[in-house]
Amino acid sequence: MAFLRARHWACVLILMWVSGAAQAGTAEVRAKFRPDPSNPMVNRFTNVTPSTGFCQHFAYYCDPRGWFSLNLPVGVITGAPVAANHDDPRQGVYLKIPSEWRTVSVNNDKGDTGELEVRISGIGGWARHGGDVMQITNGGGYEALWSSGRWHKAPAPCLPTGVLNGTSYQVQWLWLVPEYAGACVTQALFNLPVFYYASLYFTYELRTPNPLSMPAGTYHGQMLYTVGPGMDFDFGDITLANDNTFLVNFELDVDHIFKVEVPPGGNRVQLEPQGGWQAWLQNGRKPTRLYRDQTVNLWTSTHFKMTLECGVPMGNTCSVSNGTHQVPLDLAVTLPAGLSDAAGRPVNHLPLRLDGSGSERFQPNRYIDRKPSTLHFAVQADAVAQMLEQGSGTTYSGTATVVWDSEI
Repeated sequence: MAFLRARHWACVLILMWVSGAAQAGTAEVRAKFRPDPSNPMVNRFTNVTPSTGFCQHFAYYCDPRGWFSLNLPVGVITGAPVAANHDDPRQGVYLKIPSEWRTVSVNNDKGDTGELEVRISGIGGWARHGGDVMQITNGGGYEALWSSGRWHKAPAPCLPTGVLNGTSYQVQWLWLVPEYAGACVTQALFNLPVFYYASLYFTYELRTPNPLSMPAGTYHGQMLYTVGPGMDFDFGDITLANDNTFLVNFELDVDHIFKVEVPPGGNRVQLEPQGGWQAWLQNGRKPTRLYRDQTVNLWTSTHFKMTLECGVPMGNTCSVSNGTHQVPLDLAVTLPAGLSDAAGRPVNHLPLRLDGSGSERFQPNRYIDRKPSTLHFAVQADAVAQMLEQGSGTTYSGTATVVWDSEI
């Protein structure tokens, strides 16, 4: 008799940036992974962080594009007057952000680690210029106020989003920033009584780890950004933030699925020769091998191992006996496509041994959703010959327990 046992393990991966409740100087981002049976080939984290700033107000524009934005937690941003046609770009609108990809290490309380990448991909906010733009420009408006025209046009290397909001006293905007872009600069063509940002926000992109390669658990990591002239976030020389650093806290949560389903009666396995016993009973043809293939259904989005436990071991495997005579019982496993062994090879008739060699780790490259795997039970030819010689007419039996274990 064979006993089949699986150990369940649930895991959740969350990448987290909480916004509204965060203290000044911090931001949090949250994403999570849980396999989707309706789309098993998609194995990515989902960003579940509520947007603040631009994408909170323009969700209809951001959501279809997969954009996320957060308020920049740097406190009050002070400003100063701006002279018309200033020669120094840092004396006007000057915005430079860390648009390159940066790596963040994350780990859980069990010591498992992973790496994600983050990039600041856009900058925006509310810009105020100290008066009525129509009066400042003698009726020319925003198009006449700045060397690059209205704010929705975006000075190079920034890219426009085409979205703009505001009044004649302030404007709400967002510019996209390509990778490794420099500062985005525009020159005031009229004197401004004061220029400052009532608030700033940024958009971001994430490259999250492969969740299928990560054990279950909650992972944490941080990225420190600097704010000020010559720093990560550089707003020029006339607009200065109250805080010169802020932290982004990442929390990654992975929720795996792991389940084994044994069909009714599948835990009792009866071995027979190929074609059954009729060839021996009718023609006296002795069987050369006894075997049975047992199918079980498997769900998994995480790695696991398989181990073997025996009622009566024999060598590195189990055995069956008639009470006086014992022969080895060999077990092997075939796993569905999408699962590989530790060396990346498909698993086909892989022996299961008491010492666990060869079955220490199986890794999915996609979510396995109720796919059949096969356990192969066999008594080989030399052992069958012994049974026919020493135990003819008797019944051989034994127990073998196969364990699927995701707690590696």
